[in-house]
Amino acid sequence: MQGRVTSEKRDGIGWIVFDHEARRNAINDAMWDAIPEVVSELDADPEVRVVVMRGQGEVAFVSGADISEFEQNRVGDAALAYDARNTRAFDALANISKPLIALVHGFCVGGGCAIALTADLRFAADDAVFAIPAGRLGLGYGSGGLASLVGVVGLPAAKEIFFTARRFDAEEARSMGLVNRVLPKADLDAFAEKTARQIADNAPLTLRSAKFILGQLGRSPEQRDGAAEAESIRACYASEDYAEGVRAFLEKRPPRFKGR
Repeated sequence: MQGRVTSEKRDGIGWIVFDHEARRNAINDAMWDAIPEVVSELDADPEVRVVVMRGQGEVAFVSGADISEFEQNRVGDAALAYDARNTRAFDALANISKPLIALVHGFCVGGGCAIALTADLRFAADDAVFAIPAGRLGLGYGSGGLASLVGVVGLPAAKEIFFTARRFDAEEARSMGLVNRVLPKADLDAFAEKTARQIADNAPLTLRSAKFILGQLGRSPEQRDGAAEAESIRACYASEDYAEGVRAFLEKRPPRFKGR
């Protein structure tokens, strides 16, 4: 198999699967190209309330970019096209308007770690291994990727991860904030799906507004879009879902949100 990125929709949850098991789900050119299309489809579907991404099987989330392609596509002018390709993929994941969960089994290395960093929540099995081994390959690493790492783990931990290029186990990753939870391997899938369903049951407009505003908090005051923040809040109060949420609370029943 050459590798593919697939999607599925079940009961309000969208799934993105990185499927390249022969190479521990390493991401090749075709897979980088497929990511923005898959993300766009799930983000546009009003029935999808939350998205979970994972690797095929339980050996790896993503073991990195497919290094077997580097001698052809990451040298000279071809390297610029390659960087543009994976930048589009990272931007698509980072800008999805719905909550995004990374479900991590096994290897989460290099480009795989960068993909996981685009998620809002990261849940890892106790066998998960994290690393960014750019220093062992001699490749340049852009400010966008480093900023994402610093934003999640802070500057001191980001320096340790990047400068040492060593592998960190799941508990080390949790202690530095790289993952939210570490679960026994047998329990991870059920926990991630249960959490995704809890999120999917909440008001979509509230989730979208909160995700947008939380993303704005990492920007300098002059870069923040205050008008868009205010509009996202106004849309919540003007929605049918707000009326439904209040009514359901007073009637002591679960709310039935429609995303409008």
